[in-house]
Amino acid sequence: MKISTRGRYALRMMLDMAMNNNEYLPIKAIAEHQEISNKYLEQIITVLSRAGFVKSVRGPQGGYKLAKPAREYTVGMILRVIEGNLVPVACMEDDPNQCPRSEICATLDVWKQIDEAVNNVVDNITLEELADRQRRKLEDHRKAALHN
Repeated sequence: MKISTRGRYALRMMLDMAMNNNEYLPIKAIAEHQEISNKYLEQIITVLSRAGFVKSVRGPQGGYKLAKPAREYTVGMILRVIEGNLVPVACMEDDPNQCPRSEICATLDVWKQIDEAVNNVVDNITLEELADRQRRKLEDHRKAALHN
């Protein structure tokens, strides 16, 4: 399974909003913080907005912010709204599995284990936890820079 650029950028965008005290942020500011093009983020924010993950305000003090507290979003929720399902192989997209070989396919067991492992990770990390990790990394980086 490979997370697309859109999925990675959506997660970074949501993280940026979580890191900024849930204040309204213009796309331009997020683009600068994340070093991503405005145009690309505009496409992604549209999807996040339609899903109800972010809300917006127009005008000079406008921008986007999380619709709910960061603790209420998981990495998996964000990735799925952009990527769709996160299954590792196409034959797992239907539930129940429609593959005529599913009952006798040993490799399907491997794909299921991979799927469970991925879901266990992405569904158990909240955006709030990710923001805390980011703050620690930034602080560690700042301290290291002071010592050099």
